[in-house]
Amino acid sequence: MPGTKVRSNAWISARVSVASSPASMNHSVRGLKMSMVLFLLVFVGPFAIFAQDRHPGETTASGAALPTLFIIGDSTVHNPTSGLLGWGNAIADYFDPSKIAIGNRARGGRSSRTYYSEGLWKTVVDALRPGDFILMQFGHNDGGSLTQGRARASVKGAGDQTQDVVLEATGQKEVVHTYGWYLRTYIREAKAKGATPIVLSPVPRNMWKDGHVIRASDDYGKWAAEVAKMESTWFIDLNEIVAAHYEEAGPEKVAPLFFGEDHTHTTKAGAQLNANSVVEGLRKLQNCRLSA
Repeated sequence: MPGTKVRSNAWISARVSVASSPASMNHSVRGLKMSMVLFLLVFVGPFAIFAQDRHPGETTASGAALPTLFIIGDSTVHNPTSGLLGWGNAIADYFDPSKIAIGNRARGGRSSRTYYSEGLWKTVVDALRPGDFILMQFGHNDGGSLTQGRARASVKGAGDQTQDVVLEATGQKEVVHTYGWYLRTYIREAKAKGATPIVLSPVPRNMWKDGHVIRASDDYGKWAAEVAKMESTWFIDLNEIVAAHYEEAGPEKVAPLFFGEDHTHTTKAGAQLNANSVVEGLRKLQNCRLSA
């Protein structure tokens, strides 16, 4: 069963556990103020060149197929916009490329509902092989209207409720499920392919109240945790891990260093912190093969 015991990781590169010296970080943090550099050393750890996505199907030197770590989510996970980055784009550097491939299949603007309804999930599940892993993080786009505009909202909650809707833009009928139902579908179909699903609560926005980062512990973070428990799979409270790091830094440093022009999309430094936080969570999973 999922737990929180810290274990070593054969896939996670050992070099990320050793703090880098300021000299070794110069190529990634050049131009930042010294106070920012010191902050990164303390809270983020090593910076490295952002590795390219390593595609599924790659093989080892002996010809054996590498397992793939697939990642699904929204623009906080994959963001090609100039000056911004998602944590899924930054996380490849934390893994040993001779042992595992990285398949970042997150897509900006998608919710748990539209990632499914647009067929994006089908392309992932069709590519899954026994021994693969999948990280899933949704929630940022699951609010809003069920029928108007981008019509990407899911029904709130982790249950099996549905709502029959007609999309305003197209007149198309759709049965909309809960946020939890879509996550549950991803988990079950991944397991059916012999893959290991790991659920993550959504990274926090740069939104504060009374000196604390506003958590997702009453909605999407809570529902993500409930679904993971119901499905007996692993859960990383990424929302809490990242929020704690933000609070250690303080809002005056978080905004200019980790975010672009809004309170959701991260800079390269923000993506690196979030990727570091994902690895932090992975290292604490008990009896998960990715952490064994």
